[in-house]
Amino acid sequence: MNVPALLTMAVLVGWLATLITHAETDDVSLPDFAIAVCAAALAGGLLAPVLGISATGEFGFTLSGTLFSWACATLVLGTLNLLRFGSLRRNRRAGASLVGTLADTSSVGTLADTGHKV
Repeated sequence: MNVPALLTMAVLVGWLATLITHAETDDVSLPDFAIAVCAAALAGGLLAPVLGISATGEFGFTLSGTLFSWACATLVLGTLNLLRFGSLRRNRRAGASLVGTLADTSSVGTLADTGHKV
């Protein structure tokens, strides 16, 4: 297998998987990118040949190998995000804005203080 071609494909596919699993594409984290690149490289270099999928062909990349590497990288990132954050897509700003809105509404009171009977 052509190692520079595999590494190039892993970087491109890992970058695409990182963009898909992040809700905000302007603040992609470096550890997530590194995990995606490693997952794509391992999938394309080790797992794909075992399953009979060629990552590179006579004229460069193969569509099946690229899609397989992308799917594995996205699956690994989605699983990690699910374990870390409880959702498949990472949304860093939603947590920060939720904390800000909770701090702003603390002076208003809770729903139990509205005086309405349920």
